[in-house]
Amino acid sequence: QVQLVESGGGSVQAGGSLRLSCAASGYRHSSYCMGWFRQAPGKEREGVAYMTGAGTTRYRDSVKGRFTISEDNAKNSLFLQMNSLKPEDTAIYYCAAGDRGVCSFYEPYFTSWGQGTQVTVSS
Repeated sequence: QVQLVESGGGSVQAGGSLRLSCAASGYRHSSYCMGWFRQAPGKEREGVAYMTGAGTTRYRDSVKGRFTISEDNAKNSLFLQMNSLKPEDTAIYYCAAGDRGVCSFYEPYFTSWGQGTQVTVSS
């Protein structure tokens, strides 16, 4: 099983940027799906972005054009570059990895989760 540790959260003003990192350790085959989810206070967790083993990416509509998911070449780290942040982006952000051979925002497809990192955007 893959172990995931997020970092890079913090507090920024609206319009600012943050880059989240997720360090992945343990065996991970090439078909793994890697994703970012978030949970705002009082709301259910939602998918933000994911990347397939082939490098295809998908974003939720509210972050398209502002967020970018990427990996390093060794696939040891997953990143989420967040630009033009808005107060509604405030949430705990989770890194997740899935070994089910499919990739989507469906949470049961993801079998490993990080502990989360807090992102707070003030207006």
